[in-house]
Amino acid sequence: IADLDAYRQSLTRFVTHTGLFMRPVFAAARAAPKRVAYAEGEDERVLRAVQAALDEKLVKPILIGRPAVIAARIERAGLRLVPGRDVEVVNPEDDARFRQYWEAYHRLNARNGVTPDMAKAAVRRSNTTIAALMIHLGDADGMLCGLVGRFDAHFAHVQEVIGAAPGARCYATMNALMLDKHTLFIADTFVNDDPSAEQLADIAAMAAEELRRFGVPPKLAFVSHSMYGSSRRPSALKMRAARDLFVQRHPDIPADGELQGDALFNEEMRASLVPDSALHGAANVLILPNLDAANILFNVLKVTGGKGVTVGPILLGANAPAHILNPASTVRRIVNMTALAVADAGARSRLS
Repeated sequence: IADLDAYRQSLTRFVTHTGLFMRPVFAAARAAPKRVAYAEGEDERVLRAVQAALDEKLVKPILIGRPAVIAARIERAGLRLVPGRDVEVVNPEDDARFRQYWEAYHRLNARNGVTPDMAKAAVRRSNTTIAALMIHLGDADGMLCGLVGRFDAHFAHVQEVIGAAPGARCYATMNALMLDKHTLFIADTFVNDDPSAEQLADIAAMAAEELRRFGVPPKLAFVSHSMYGSSRRPSALKMRAARDLFVQRHPDIPADGELQGDALFNEEMRASLVPDSALHGAANVLILPNLDAANILFNVLKVTGGKGVTVGPILLGANAPAHILNPASTVRRIVNMTALAVADAGARSRLS
């Protein structure tokens, strides 16, 4: 299939371009493929991404959707996927595990006012809930959702079934951008509207842990309109406090702040003001003061400097690899997140 072969070649070029972060992620996924449940299993972007991921030997895919619709769209797209051989298909309208799934959902949420009938309805109407329950019950290792609908709705399903990782005090999201000169990780792009200094320190710690998991040394910057105390506005004081908390808890991770945007990559500028900064060279993890700032920065850079090469949103703080994409996600981004979910599941299994 000509366009599929062209896509595979572009995927190979992409892996080369993403360099230090994604190359080891793809290698880790290829070394130990895991089961990833795709909540929007009927979406043609998912089907194309699964074909590419299978060709790269990255994943054991599970498509949640109506078998007849999936088969028709595979044929229409000219893909080589064979349900039952290459992919598992979970029919949300008729699966033998339905009772097991709604009973598990009821157990998890009975004290939140969920009755058995409500649990049945919740599982029937939400493929994201099914994907999360598959992880909860050991039928899948990771999940991707979010191609249809609002982030907040998918996030609520992930929270109520998968929950927070042990020790996690909040959730957050991080997006990666591959620029010409830098690879940047930006948080928190989707979850916390106006995080406190305490939450920002926790978000920074989770972001740093995610980078370390894949062999990328984190170098953090707490970003502000203020530069080393040049402003006493509440947002600047919050970023300074967040940096102080983070450094107290993680003295081994280079971090600085509060920093203005033009100082993030300019060590000479920082050194002229504070000669003893622990941050050397360019920062690669940018912690922003609120969701608006993080999301706007990510989207502006994606269009103006990222050449569309992005990874994420990466959900931090969840008890399993459960990532919520968005309706604008491309096939390439779904492949990226497939590799990330698989590598993340492998890393967690080695730690357990």
